[in-house]
Amino acid sequence: MIQTNKVVKVQYDLYVEGEEQGKEELMERATAEAPLVYCHGIGMMLPMFEAALEGKDANDEFDFVIAKDDAYGEYDEAGVLELDKKIFCIDGEFDAERVQVGAIIPMNTADGQIIKAQVIEITKDKVTIDLNHPLAGEDLHFIGKILEVRDVTEAELKALTQPHGCGGCGGNCSGNCGEGEGECGGNCEGGCGNCK
Repeated sequence: MIQTNKVVKVQYDLYVEGEEQGKEELMERATAEAPLVYCHGIGMMLPMFEAALEGKDANDEFDFVIAKDDAYGEYDEAGVLELDKKIFCIDGEFDAERVQVGAIIPMNTADGQIIKAQVIEITKDKVTIDLNHPLAGEDLHFIGKILEVRDVTEAELKALTQPHGCGGCGGNCSGNCGEGEGECGGNCEGGCGNCK
């Protein structure tokens, strides 16, 4: 039975409102061959997703909607930021391999938190990112089946709950933000956006 510290494996289809009013469109799919696997009760999933599956067993089916206010909230235009391109440099070179339009990249906040941002535009001097979750503003309709429920191992739980130290400088800059002037000059203030 699904409860805290159980590893849960599910397949599902996730639908959101489509272009045509009253019709849903498939946004995401987790199949039996490539299922979603998570540890229940440790904050890996949306609270309302976990609440909807709490107490269910392997082979149970589900069909529920999470309202946008209980999912990723409304889309916030203030979450779109234009940043200096030099923030995204490694050893004085712009990180064009990872910083591409459409890419999701880790960023550090001023207080050291790691957040994910989507790159929406790159110009000569600036990178525009969107801090909104890709599903912000959407009600989420999940239809699926629970494939497996098992106890989490100590090693799994430790790996899942330990901080990973990934994303941005995180106090461990080691010169990755570039030095000097030009496109990639500067220091690590504001975070590099680099995940080592």
